[in-house]
Formats: sequence, C-alpha cells, structure tokens
Amino acid sequence: MQLYDFKVIYNELNDKFGIVKSKFGDVDKELAEIDSRQNDSSLWSDISLVAELSKNRRAIERKKESLQNTERCLEDFFAVIELIEEGAMEFDEKELLNAQKQAEKVLDALWIESLLSGEYDGNSAIISLHAGAGGEEAQDWTEMLSRMYVRYSETQGYQVTMLDKTAGDGAGLKAVTYLVDGKNAYGYLRTEKGVHRLVRLSPFDANNRRHTSFASLEVSPFVADTKTDIEINPSDLRIDTYRSSGAGGQHVNKTESAIRITHIPTGIVVQCQNERSQIQNREMAMKMLISKLTERELARKEEEKQKLLGENKKIEWGSQIRSYVLHPYNMVKDHRTGVETSDTEGVLAGDIQQFINECLRKGI
Repeated sequence: MQLYDFKVIYNELNDKFGIVKSKFGDVDKELAEIDSRQNDSSLWSDISLVAELSKNRRAIERKKESLQNTERCLEDFFAVIELIEEGAMEFDEKELLNAQKQAEKVLDALWIESLLSGEYDGNSAIISLHAGAGGEEAQDWTEMLSRMYVRYSETQGYQVTMLDKTAGDGAGLKAVTYLVDGKNAYGYLRTEKGVHRLVRLSPFDANNRRHTSFASLEVSPFVADTKTDIEINPSDLRIDTYRSSGAGGQHVNKTESAIRITHIPTGIVVQCQNERSQIQNREMAMKMLISKLTERELARKEEEKQKLLGENKKIEWGSQIRSYVLHPYNMVKDHRTGVETSDTEGVLAGDIQQFINECLRKGI
C-alpha cells in the first residue's frame, strides 16, 4: 500500500467517526445541564432524584471518554501520515497498518456502543442459565456456559456475583444466576438470550456416543433502585426461606438465610442465597424481581421487534439461537446472524463478542 491509500482510509474512518459521533448528541451540553440541576440546592431533598442525576452524569461521562479515545486514535493515525508526508520520518507500512488497525478497532467499538440505545442498555444485568432436555449432559453443558459467560464478563471488566445456584444430579448445574455489574452489561448480554445447543461425544456415555444438549439463558436489566414505576403489591408475593445449598461456611448452610420470592400474578420466581443475612438476601431478591418485571414490561412494549426477549421457545430441538458443535467437527454458529467460527475453544473461554456485535448491527 502507498501513503495515498492510507490517506483515503483515514478520510473514510474520519467521516464514519463524524456519523457515529452525531448519534451521541452534544455530551458537553448534557453534562452542563446536569451540573446545573445538581447545583440547585432545592433538589437535594429528593435523594432518589440526586442518585438518578449522578447515574446519568456517569453514563454521559463514559460516552465522552469513548468519543475522546476514538478521536485520539484517529489523530495518532493522521499524525503518522503527516510525519511521513512532511519527510520527518520514512514511509513505514507496518507502523501505518498498526495505527490504522487501532483506529478501526476503537471506532468499531464506538459504533457498537452507539447502537446501545435502549432505555436499560447501559445497565448491569442479571443472567440466569437453566439446563434443558438431556439430564446430566444438559447440566454439564449449563456449567460450561456458566464458565463462558463469567469469563466473557471478566474480560469486559465487569464484576460478577453469583446470586443463586442449583447443583446438578451428580454433575454440572441445573440452574445458576449471576449479577453482571458494569457499563452496558445488559445492552451486550441481552443479545445472548435464548437456547444454546451443544453437540459432542458424551463424557457420561460409556459407549462414547454423540449427544445433543440444550441450555437456556435469560437476561434482565438490573434495576438497583427499588423505587421505580414497577408497582408490586405485597399481597401478590409469596416469600419462602430455605437453607443455602452451596458452600459458604457453617452459618450459611445451617440457617434458613436463602430467600425465594414468587410473584403470584405473573408466576415469576426469584431466589437469592449469596448473602449471609436473610435480610440482605431478601433485599437482593426484591431487586431481582423488579428487574424481571422490568424486563417483562420492556418485552410487552417491544414485543414486535423481538429485541429484548426474543421468542418464547422450548429448550429443545429447533429452537436454538446458537449451536456449538465439538464432534465430528469444530464449529460454533449463530443461527440468527450466520456468524460462525471453528475456534470452539476460544468461544467457550469467553470470546463471544463477534456474535454480540453482529446481533447489535442487525438490531437483534
């Protein structure tokens, strides 16, 4: 490639940046407006409003940081072009390619971020995995998916907290629920909701035959503030206590500190056993319930677009969003977007951003 080619690429990237930047609006103006409201002493008596303003300000600050970071990378790319053009450095195709790739990488990330325009896309997420048809096979698959999502979340810099877990019959997990805490966790992970199918030679089959297993993922936006528009009548709740099933010390396993809340009108059930205190578990379970009811309301409003929940499908053949084939060949394929890769090991180690990005691009 010649220097002229890199100049053309830079101009194309810079034009794309201008388009993406426009989707974020005037972040400086938004920050100034929030600062003006925060300086109004009459608002400080409303704690919930103050918290909401602070949350909004942090979200806008993160947008501004993303914009500035992308702008810096584009400037670095152009600086190399200028230095070569002015004779201050020799033409170095490798240096130019590195600058180009870095600019493309951050610009693509910014573009994906601009697609997270949903009301709760910037929120943390509650994810729940459930084993489907297949007994021990499906329970082991559920545990494999659990590790995949935990590793993905950790590479994104998210904090992962297990809220509830039901061990499998001899192996794996029947169900597990996590809080994934971080910017845009829900916006990204909501694209993963659905049934996941595994094909492999069974480690539980003495004859080493090929088996197919299913597990489903549910995703809800985490709503930390219990003072929301979601109304919950206390008489609609059935609250049960039980002993925690996982490791956690003598206190956790010998007292009924775990909480199960059933919302009778909808049939939604949430459980929390992570905290040592029954009060803390109850508080978190209520937040989980509000999050699920919020998801339900979002689904009601956006059902026709299928962006938030997708279709309600049984956890069995023909309903999967993605297949993970480990035998007789290696392939992971997303059936909604057509994205596929033979790097099954990398995917199961948490490398799933390519699937998420394509879903966002296609508005899934």
